[in-house]
Amino acid sequence: MTIAALIVAAGRGTRAGGEKPKQYQMLGGQPLLRHSLRACLGHAAIARVAVVIHPEDSALYRDALGDLEMDSRLTAPIAGGATRQDSVRLGLEALSRDAPGHVLIHDAARPFLQHARIDALIASLRDAPGAILAVPVVDTLKREVAGNAHAGIDRAGLWRAQTPQAFRFADILAAHRRLAGQALTDDAAVAEQAGLAVRLVAGTEENFKVTEPEDFRRAERQLLMQRGDIRTGQGFDVHAFGDEPNRPLMLGGITVPHGRSLAGHSDADVALHALTDAILGAIGAGDIGQHFPPSDPQWKNKDSAAFLAHAAGLVRARDGLIAHCDITIICEAPKIGPHREAMRTRIAGILGIDADRVSVKATTTEKLGFTGRGEGVAAQAVATIRLPG
Repeated sequence: MTIAALIVAAGRGTRAGGEKPKQYQMLGGQPLLRHSLRACLGHAAIARVAVVIHPEDSALYRDALGDLEMDSRLTAPIAGGATRQDSVRLGLEALSRDAPGHVLIHDAARPFLQHARIDALIASLRDAPGAILAVPVVDTLKREVAGNAHAGIDRAGLWRAQTPQAFRFADILAAHRRLAGQALTDDAAVAEQAGLAVRLVAGTEENFKVTEPEDFRRAERQLLMQRGDIRTGQGFDVHAFGDEPNRPLMLGGITVPHGRSLAGHSDADVALHALTDAILGAIGAGDIGQHFPPSDPQWKNKDSAAFLAHAAGLVRARDGLIAHCDITIICEAPKIGPHREAMRTRIAGILGIDADRVSVKATTTEKLGFTGRGEGVAAQAVATIRLPG
């Protein structure tokens, strides 16, 4: 029986804050949507994955895919509707052109889907038309009246629904067609209204939905807990001042006003070079010269942000996280202090992590050595990486 996964990512997610819809905001250096995609594409029983997106989010969606775009099981994105219910129905209609036997409908904002839960849902469809993940309510429930707690509600038999919600495809498509336009909160409600039995399958507290800003912080903590192999790498780089006219001085990923620039084959950003080496070292991936040889003309005057992004991509390819990085820039001039926060913000953006995980410091050598004589700039960096244990 062919199984498809339909990931719903067409909402705006305004309660999460941020400049982008929450499904495209970063979690552990990757867009939130990408975590859900990887969970579905990583399951051997899922033959096809489709994503329903907002019609205005095509560019954000392409950026979120990265190398997942190459997976042949991933179909073209489907434009969603005005409500979640509309979006699911449109997604099902698109899948119906080559209809699967079963479908898993999953919220993009639940990044911690476990393969064992998918297995349990699929098994439940052998003798039921639908099944959902859910966890029992364990807290005492109260009804609010004018700001006060009143009359506890019996929690016996109450469950909190999660996704994925799994169905026999023909049944759930017919139910969505029949009940289009009704304000139903999830696909289980659509199935129930259509008279379909929906089994409860034990979910997990880890499979929570990212809704509020605090949920992103909780998700970051959960990601770190799942990656117990802690690695540390260090890097060092130095470049002399040169005399090339009209060449900017690049430090920490930004242009720093100064009378001279650094000489080098690329843009000679010592801070980014040192950090790139630190990340590569933490995962045992050689050094920057192996990946970007200075003898190769394609790296002439190259923005070093590309080197750092490449190193971060290698970490992501191993399902790792960049937990922290610490850079020290060593020079007599220019003064780094006025540019420190801009550097942190830029580096965090390249790595796809929060700025509070980036430290940029500066020091001098008390007029000693080549940096003390003002002949160049040096930088050293330490990176902490967490990989699955």
